Amino acid sequence: MTEQRDFSSASFYGFLAEKKLMASRCKSCRALYLPPHPICSKCFGTEMEWTEVKGNGKLAAFTAISVGPSCTIEEGYSRDNPYVVGIVQLDEGPKVSGRILGVDARKPETIRVGTPMTVQFMDQKEDKRCFLAFKASK
Repeated sequence: MTEQRDFSSASFYGFLAEKKLMASRCKSCRALYLPPHPICSKCFGTEMEWTEVKGNGKLAAFTAISVGPSCTIEEGYSRDNPYVVGIVQLDEGPKVSGRILGVDARKPETIRVGTPMTVQFMDQKEDKRCFLAFKASK
């Protein structure tokens, strides 16, 4: 389903708040971008359309973070309670970054590149925004 919105960060986060993972697709060469781009970097086309992606993929890279920004400290993360962020290669092609859930951040050696992932939407309480995350699927 195509939506009529600007290809901007604000639109992208608006879709996340609606629990939709949206990418932009070039109408000329069909290249897919996530986060969305207003101009195609392959053919330089400016005719883009919104496309919803399923949000399934595989973990391509990750890191465990023990010392993060103040918002993660407020969430309870610390040296003793790290969290994981990573890059997920979506089945549709693009790679996208997000928080990685359902893995043991205290034992990063047990986390495997190639682990199947499914999109999740994290609601932030303090600023009422939604952020992208992925959960290890079994």
